[in-house]
Amino acid sequence: MSPALDVRDVRRAYGRVQALNGASLTLEAGRITCLLGPSGCGKSTLLRLIAGLEPVDGGEIRKAGVVVSGPGVHLPAEKRGIGLVFQDYALFPHLSGLGNAGFGLHGLPPAERKRQAADALARAHIDQRAEAYPGQLSGGERQRVALARALAPAPSVLLLDEPFSGLDGVLRAQVRDAALETLRESGAAVLIVTHDAEEAMRMGDQLALMQAGAILQTGTPEDCYLRPTSLDAARLLGPANALPARIENGMAVTAFGAVPAGTGGDTVIARPEAIVLADDGVEAEVTARRFVGSQTELTLLADNQRAAARLPSLTAPQVGTRIRVRLDPALCTVVTG
Repeated sequence: MSPALDVRDVRRAYGRVQALNGASLTLEAGRITCLLGPSGCGKSTLLRLIAGLEPVDGGEIRKAGVVVSGPGVHLPAEKRGIGLVFQDYALFPHLSGLGNAGFGLHGLPPAERKRQAADALARAHIDQRAEAYPGQLSGGERQRVALARALAPAPSVLLLDEPFSGLDGVLRAQVRDAALETLRESGAAVLIVTHDAEEAMRMGDQLALMQAGAILQTGTPEDCYLRPTSLDAARLLGPANALPARIENGMAVTAFGAVPAGTGGDTVIARPEAIVLADDGVEAEVTARRFVGSQTELTLLADNQRAAARLPSLTAPQVGTRIRVRLDPALCTVVTG
């Protein structure tokens, strides 16, 4: 069975600027994929190409096995059956919530169009504001109307571009959780663009880590966090130490301890929480300390090398203390380069 969407080696340039440089990605029905990367890495460009708003310069995009973008092929956006929620929601100010939700249902009889629009609003938990206009809605309400509009035609693929970026604090979490429930119930293959690593790991069944126009790694949040394929991929999900290593008897030995070498390499990628206290570990000095609540961030020095550590605040030593530490292999990966 073909995936809901398959992006293969897609390229896109604007003059001399290469926005996408061989990006590949697969979306499966009923699963939420979060596309994570820094601003300017090509995330929104990839969404626009998938949606059909722009052609590809190279590579191809297949939907349910059928090429919709590729050499000499560009199926118009309105014929792709792909829903899109823009970052600013792009609601029509002169239409009510019901009117916005039904905007993409032009081919239906008026009564059926109204029924499907109302059903989409209900699925997005915003049916009580069906008669309100965008100017009368809060940010969270506008987000849900935009989601209803994208869901109304029952797309098999749904794209969301930074959908929660305009919301703050508790409201953001509430709207996000409600939206995720709606998205999962839709059964669509969902791609959510975000630059927030914590949010991506909370939302996604799968992550796609992007940098400089290419996908560095895909996998579950756990796999991407615990088993990064490169230092760049690791740091998209949070702080990571790059510890020079030498291979001895099947172990990758660093200034802060040793871990199984696996297939080998010259660098151990270690999350700050991978450095743990151990009476039989190597000696390190605490050179900096920052309290951040239940955890305390430390800078450690061992054998003229520095590393970031994160320990429970109740056991975190003070600056100047000499301690013994080891590496937790479950939070380390050995790579080359």
